[in-house]
Amino acid sequence: MPMKFGPVDINDAEGAILAHSALTPDGRIKKGRRLTASDITSLGKADLTSLVVAVLDESDVIEDEAAALVAALAVGANVRVAKAFTGRANIYAAEDGVLSVDRDRLIALNRIDESLTVATLAPFSRVAAGQMIATVKIITFTLDHAVLAAARDMVDAGAHASGPLISVAKFQSHRVGLIITALPDTKPSVLEKRITAIRSRVEGMGSYVLSPKIIPHRREAVELALNKVLAAGADLLLIFGASAIVDREDVIPGGLSDAGGAVVHLGMPVDPGNLIMLGRHGNTPVIGVPSCASSPKTNGFDWVLERTLSGLDVTADDITAMAPGGLLMEIATRPQPRARAGHASVESGDSCRAPKISAVVLAAGRSTRMGAANKLLESLHGKALVRHVAEAALQSSAKDVVVVTGHEEDRVRAALADLPLRFVINPAFTDGLATSLATGIAAVGEDFDGAIVLLGDMPFITADLIDQLIAAFSPADGRSICVPYRNGRRGNPVLWAAAFFPELKALSGDTGARHIVAANPDALAEVNVENDAIFVDIDTPEALAVLRVGDRD
Repeated sequence: MPMKFGPVDINDAEGAILAHSALTPDGRIKKGRRLTASDITSLGKADLTSLVVAVLDESDVIEDEAAALVAALAVGANVRVAKAFTGRANIYAAEDGVLSVDRDRLIALNRIDESLTVATLAPFSRVAAGQMIATVKIITFTLDHAVLAAARDMVDAGAHASGPLISVAKFQSHRVGLIITALPDTKPSVLEKRITAIRSRVEGMGSYVLSPKIIPHRREAVELALNKVLAAGADLLLIFGASAIVDREDVIPGGLSDAGGAVVHLGMPVDPGNLIMLGRHGNTPVIGVPSCASSPKTNGFDWVLERTLSGLDVTADDITAMAPGGLLMEIATRPQPRARAGHASVESGDSCRAPKISAVVLAAGRSTRMGAANKLLESLHGKALVRHVAEAALQSSAKDVVVVTGHEEDRVRAALADLPLRFVINPAFTDGLATSLATGIAAVGEDFDGAIVLLGDMPFITADLIDQLIAAFSPADGRSICVPYRNGRRGNPVLWAAAFFPELKALSGDTGARHIVAANPDALAEVNVENDAIFVDIDTPEALAVLRVGDRD
């Protein structure tokens, strides 16, 4: 039988999923948590006698697992699937390029069952590395195995002919030939504007323009220049005419035909950009550029150029299929992926890109309980404790790893010398952990959305666990502080949104940051994890000896 949803007696609720958040004397228990015995005790203190829960069946797949499975089925090249959280698995572009989506299979997938949804950007959208391109969201707390099986069949259907359901065609480097025709009264400033507009577009997609050729606006001049540019090694040819192309016998299409090429399609149902020409000379695409391409505003030429530079073939049928959504008159200038400046804050709701997170490894302490030894440099499974932590951070999706040093700074650096880390010294390390935390946070770049703080003596923290916390991070949804949670206890590491950096940098002594967590319950996300690694730190020789049992290093 599928999952049962509804009220149950509180004494029968252990193991069920809480449907609605509840406030207890011990704190808020958020919806979606699989209730433990300690949760039931806390809820009982709130005088609750029944709870609305989801009771699982053997045929049910938990929402996060289901979302991850569907996302893994759907994706192809040049994409990255984030760890699922709250039944959602976000899919990001791993490269700059053009989004490829099988529209018909995507619609069919969403029609399998109302509990399964998959949304994407529009097919053939231009995307930048790190940009969200799709999301899988499980509406209910679980998904039935039968729905997953149907989803697998739907995704696989036609995959051999059509490829993956969702992928990114990466921009490829092209040598772009540019021919610009001019009339006797064409101003040099107009020619320069056109060269600049084309070069900006092409270079923004990782290609480059060969030396532009300016020629008279005559058919025979186009024929001659075209052959010269192709002989120079161009693998894409753009011809920007002094006047619009209005017929297949006009100057530019005529010159292409005279040179041995062919017009594939004239015009397009996209405005601006109607008066474009799509042609070929052998295997080389030739595009007659519409006059609107002098402007940086998006037009039909961009749609054709983006697909071409990403290695996607553009046919006459592709051109005519651009009609829905082809009225672009109100679209403003679009930034080029490689020319983006500034920083859009995830805090303000920009969830359409992966959060940029720094990892801060605290490795400055004196480890006084370990005796004379520096615990961070003690060996476990063939490597120093601190190295286990640093390597996990580097293998995660964190974009930068900062190591805070202090006690025996030279030896700690030496243990990590061959790793791509940044180091910062805490001169006040003898004053306590809080000073190292403040020092590490101060070293995080201003363009980061948050930082995950790792203790250097927790060798069993994995990259997967770090990514699980990053997947949960969403300040716009009230998840600004993400902590791992197991069996009623919170552990480490902790992920902090940049909004808390000023408070963290103001810490001193050995007070830690627990009071900041306590003061911001609505910003807290407790992320359920599967093992006790979040509690295992090495403070004493005895603790290390236990872990070394069976270690042959």
